[in-house]
Amino acid sequence: MDQQPEIQVGIMAAPEIRFQFSGRYLNQDHRICSTNEIIAKLENGKIVVESDHNRMRFDHEVVFTPEKITAGYFTLRDVVIGINFHWEQKLDQQFRGKLRLIVEGVNLRAVNIVPLEEYLRSVISSEMSATSSPELLKAHAVISRSWLLAQMEKTRSLTANQEKYQNWFETGSERIRWYDREDHRDFDVCADDHCQRYQGISRIISEKASQAIDATFGLVLKSDDRICDARFSKCCGGISENFELVWEPVEHPYLKAIVDFPEEPDGFEPNLRSEAAAEKWIRSTPPAFCNTHDQAILSQVLPDFDQATRDFFRWKVTYSQDQISELVKRRTGIDFGKIVRLEPVERGYSGRLVRLKIVGALRTMVIGKELEIRKALSDSHLYSSAFVIDHLDMQDELPQKFVLTGAGWGHGVGLCQIGAAVMGEQGYSFEAILHHYFRNARLEKLYKP
Repeated sequence: MDQQPEIQVGIMAAPEIRFQFSGRYLNQDHRICSTNEIIAKLENGKIVVESDHNRMRFDHEVVFTPEKITAGYFTLRDVVIGINFHWEQKLDQQFRGKLRLIVEGVNLRAVNIVPLEEYLRSVISSEMSATSSPELLKAHAVISRSWLLAQMEKTRSLTANQEKYQNWFETGSERIRWYDREDHRDFDVCADDHCQRYQGISRIISEKASQAIDATFGLVLKSDDRICDARFSKCCGGISENFELVWEPVEHPYLKAIVDFPEEPDGFEPNLRSEAAAEKWIRSTPPAFCNTHDQAILSQVLPDFDQATRDFFRWKVTYSQDQISELVKRRTGIDFGKIVRLEPVERGYSGRLVRLKIVGALRTMVIGKELEIRKALSDSHLYSSAFVIDHLDMQDELPQKFVLTGAGWGHGVGLCQIGAAVMGEQGYSFEAILHHYFRNARLEKLYKP
C-alpha cells in the first residue's frame, strides 16, 4: 500500500435527510450545489434532492464532492449519536470530504467518504480528551487505524468469496448472538460506538490528537503478516478477554486474556473460567492499571456524560422480581414468567459470562454471548457481563431481589482505555502500552505521508 486509502463512514439513516454545504460542492453530474439547506428523500425507490426550488432525481445513489477537501465541509442535521445508550441524542454535525447518499431499504443512508488519516483525527479527538498523554493518543491512533483496515480487508474477503456472515444461532433452548459487523455491507464503518465514535469536524480536532496521528502516520499492528483486528473497551476490570469468547469463534494470538498489571496479583487465579475463581475476583478489588479513581486520568478517556459514572472497576445493580421479569421479557421478547434463577453456564478468562441460563416459571433458555446478556439485563447495556448473582429475599421459592455484582465496563477485549491512560501517565511509551495489551503483535508502517 503506497498511500492512505479513502474510507466510507456510514453516518445516519432516515427517510429524509437534511444537509447544507459550506464551500463549493459538485454532484456527480458536475453541477454546483446550493449552499442553502438541501432535502433528500425517497420517492418510489428513487432519491429526490430538493433545494432552491430545484428538484433532481437519482436512481440508487448520488455523490457530492468538494472542489478541495480542506476548503469546505457539509452539515448533516439531526444525526443520532450514542444509539441505544443512556446518552442517545440528536446533533447537527459537520464533515469534510464527500457526501454519498444511497438507498437503504425504506431509508436513505448518508455516507462520508474521507481519507483515512483525516478520519482518524476526528476519531481520536472524539474518543479521547485533549488532556490525554501523548503516548496514550499514539497508542489509540495505531489501534484505531489497525482495526479499521482489518475490517476493510475482511469485508473485501467476504465479498470476494460471496460468504454470508453468520453471527447468531438459536434453538428452542439456546440463543447465541454476537454483535460486530452484520450491519455494514454498503460502507466500511459506522460513526457510532458500534464501531468507533466519529463526529467529523463537529468536535474540535485537538492539536495533540493531530500530532499523535502525524507521529504514527500509516503505522499498524500486524500478526502473521495480517493487520491486527485491534479492539478496545473502557475498562477490562483487571483481566482482558479472549476475542473468540466475545465475537465470532476465531482465535487471534494477539487478542488473548492478559492481567492488566505488571505482575499477577497474589492470591488470585488469573484464569477466571471457573465459578469459584470468578466469584473471588469479582467480589474483590485487586490491583490493576484500570483500578483508579484519579479524575484527571479518567477525564482523558470518559466524555462528560460518562464521568458521572464512578463505579466501573467494580459495580453493583439491584432488581426486584417485578423489575427483572418485566425487563427480561421486554429486552429478549421472551416471556419467562417470574424469574427463578440466573445461572452462569460458561465464563471467559476474565470472568465475563459467555452463556447465561435464565430460569423462569414459564420457560428456561440459555443466552449469549456477552453483549446479548448485557442487553437482556439492562435498559441500555449492562456495564459488562463479568458479574455474579445473589438471589435474595426468597418467598415461595422465588427470589424477590436480584443483586448483580460486576467488574469492568465493556467487552474487555484488547486495549483497556482506562488502564492505558494510567500507563501513559506513569511514563510508559505507546509501544510499551501496545505490547502490554496486544501480545504476539508487531508494529509496521504501511504507507507514508
